[in-house]
Amino acid sequence: MSDVVIALLMSLIAGLATGIGACAAFFAKSTNKKFLCGALGFSSGVMLYVAMIEIFGNAVSSATEYSGEAVGGWIVIGSFFGGIILIAAIENLIPSIETQCKKRGDDGDRIAGSELINGAAGDSVSAERSRLMRMGVVTALALAIHNFPEGLATFVSALNDPELAVPVVVAISIHNIPEGIAVSVPMYQATGSRVKAFIFSFLSGLAEPVGALLGWLILMPFMNELVFGIIFAVVAGIMVYIAIAELLPSAREYGSGGLTTFGVVIGMAVMAISIMLFK
Repeated sequence: MSDVVIALLMSLIAGLATGIGACAAFFAKSTNKKFLCGALGFSSGVMLYVAMIEIFGNAVSSATEYSGEAVGGWIVIGSFFGGIILIAAIENLIPSIETQCKKRGDDGDRIAGSELINGAAGDSVSAERSRLMRMGVVTALALAIHNFPEGLATFVSALNDPELAVPVVVAISIHNIPEGIAVSVPMYQATGSRVKAFIFSFLSGLAEPVGALLGWLILMPFMNELVFGIIFAVVAGIMVYIAIAELLPSAREYGSGGLTTFGVVIGMAVMAISIMLFK
């Protein structure tokens, strides 16, 4: 078996580990708001810790190695906030669910009272599920983008030394499990389908071998430390925005601030341990 095939298989194994975390949807209850609150807090902790400790640190290291400390630092800062602006712009292009429901409610003023009440209640449930659906999709997208360069990095290390890459792949696999939870739980709460939640989470993990394959076919001739630094910084900005603007506010809606904070801390602790295993 060639070194390229081995490296691709290692990236695939690391990415598929996300499916283990995705199984959290099979044990969740759609009516358990406390579980959802803790899970969203956990997801926020995962996103924030990964973004600011691992990804942003890698961005600084890569960019400054290529361009020097001053220039590289400014490039990373610009790319980080560029990622925030990018995901904020994308979200603003998505029609507001609450606005749509209000419009339907206004149009329904002509309907009889009981029908209007039932319609308003239905709109409220629909808005909640739609918000969770969008949260799950955006989280899956952010993690997929994050897994893309991670898969490329796994591929390169495995290509250089397959034996040395084995513990790296194991650590990344452990690292990907909570990422699967971050996608599957809100997706299940939104759709009520464990299968859909699993599929979305599973697909976000597949970005890892896809990143490895595309890196081998297309990007390797153009990749350098500066490009890696820019990609990592943009991804970090995207993940921080999602955690602050989407996950944390939603967690507070479904439970207490204490439970949300507890979830955030546990999420950070899990990721800190997985990163130390990676090192």
